[in-house]
Amino acid sequence: MAAHGKRYNEIAKLVEPDKQYSVQEAAALVKKTATAKFDQTLEVHVRLGIDPRQSEEMVRGTVGLPHGTGKRVRIAVFAQGEKALEATRAGADEVGAADLVAKVDGGWMDFDVAIATPDMMGQVGKLGKVLGRKGLMPNPKAGTITMDLERTIGELKSGRVEYKVDKAAIIHLGFAKASFTEEQIVGNLGVLLDAINRAKPTGLKGTYIKGVSISASMGPGIAIDVPSLLALAG
Repeated sequence: MAAHGKRYNEIAKLVEPDKQYSVQEAAALVKKTATAKFDQTLEVHVRLGIDPRQSEEMVRGTVGLPHGTGKRVRIAVFAQGEKALEATRAGADEVGAADLVAKVDGGWMDFDVAIATPDMMGQVGKLGKVLGRKGLMPNPKAGTITMDLERTIGELKSGRVEYKVDKAAIIHLGFAKASFTEEQIVGNLGVLLDAINRAKPTGLKGTYIKGVSISASMGPGIAIDVPSLLALAG
């Protein structure tokens, strides 16, 4: 493991390694650790008591964060005809049909989210290897295969995010910016954890949410007291 730099080691002293902070304390502290010269992304890491190898225990969904993520979301839409016009009017950054499929197949990936109308999936499916390894393949569970382009684009632009558990049973997600107020950080966390809690697999035994921490993108992790966070989410 690479050694951390002097800046990281200094800000790491602000965090008590064995302490479980209240969500309000964590929000204040994470802002203090974001000392880089740019507006760092704040990340949340949620460790779940599930087996991601079991399809019935997969945790995945979308949620609209009340204060957005602070990031400009670049959206590519695979659509044609009237639906292509709808996507353009709604503010999509790139819209196309076969031409956009060819562009992406050629290596262009300058977008954060891909949306497709159902009739385009026959062509978009050919990009499985390209989009799949980037986690960008349109998916009905994520709401990115849809005919309601105006609503979907609007929600994504205003703060809708997708969360998905990884192979280690952890959800990693950028949920705010260091420039956000403590209240905005707490508000986004509460809504996100409520959504994850509601996505608990039916019949799961044992503890579902086993640990939560937040960090600035270049800072140390700050463990949050889970019961207090769930009380906020509830």
